[in-house]
Amino acid sequence: MKTVNIKLSTIEDIRLLVDSATACTFDIELTSGSYTIDAKSIMGIFGLDLSKPVALTAFGDEPDILIDKIASIIISE
Repeated sequence: MKTVNIKLSTIEDIRLLVDSATACTFDIELTSGSYTIDAKSIMGIFGLDLSKPVALTAFGDEPDILIDKIASIIISE
């Protein structure tokens, strides 16, 4: 399991995240405040407050595969 903070500023950022998450076989969650959603759900992402960073948690044996794909939207580790 690995958690990083990400910033989704544009539609392209959201598309990058969803495409990268969908390619993974393990679960990935986004948490904003008290809300947690599946990172593979584009509709769920639009329900979050995207004006602030969100926490991404990847549950799997090799979360670095995902982390490498979304490096451009990670704001801190």
